[in-house]
Amino acid sequence: MVGDSNMRLNRKPIIGIVLKHFLKEEIRPNMFVRDEVKQAIFDNGGIAIGIILPKSEKVDVEDKWENNLNNIEYNNLISQINLCDGILFQGGGACDNYEMIIAKYCYDNNIPTLGICCGQNVMVRALGGTTRLIENPEKHNTNDLYAHSVKVLNNTEFSKIIGKDVIKVNSRHKKTVDTHPNLIVNCICEDVYIDGLEAPDKTFYMAFRFHPESLYKIDKNHNKIFEEFIKRCNGEKNETKT
Repeated sequence: MVGDSNMRLNRKPIIGIVLKHFLKEEIRPNMFVRDEVKQAIFDNGGIAIGIILPKSEKVDVEDKWENNLNNIEYNNLISQINLCDGILFQGGGACDNYEMIIAKYCYDNNIPTLGICCGQNVMVRALGGTTRLIENPEKHNTNDLYAHSVKVLNNTEFSKIIGKDVIKVNSRHKKTVDTHPNLIVNCICEDVYIDGLEAPDKTFYMAFRFHPESLYKIDKNHNKIFEEFIKRCNGEKNETKT
């Protein structure tokens, strides 16, 4: 990451949002950042920049992936990551091979990382985990403002950030986590699907199935996720932490 902790405290942290490919074949070379994600970073004191893909071709992967970049492509990608104080994986319809490369690098180098929806798949798969389709997609793939509640598990970093046992969340997904090596569960939904994961030995490595960027303006519980993420990127911690 850029600079030492003293330098970070004197400026706004730079958050690299990993760009996503459009799903439609005819516009595949184009990439995007979701406005809500970008604005949530700005509103909580960060500076959002885009992490540009090393290749315009989209390479969909499921649970198995490999670093298929040449040395120049890899170094160009990592140079972008090293300009940032934190990395965010936004939601999307598919996971790209390059995203797993970034997530594994962030984990290995303790770079604060936040994953949303498909971003959770990325961060899980990067560490050798697996995902699967859920059995009741009609309940979890909805445009309702709130879809269901999640139970926040005790003795997790997420529980310290939220300070509540239960919160309401939205839900726009068709997959769930199956195995998750090096990560622990920090919240589960009513039908026991995993909604949140974290790496307990990292500064901030958290991934959620729901979309806090769609609720952070009206629900302080969801804003706390971005607020704490930005703090950790800036070398700070939640006041409730020791």
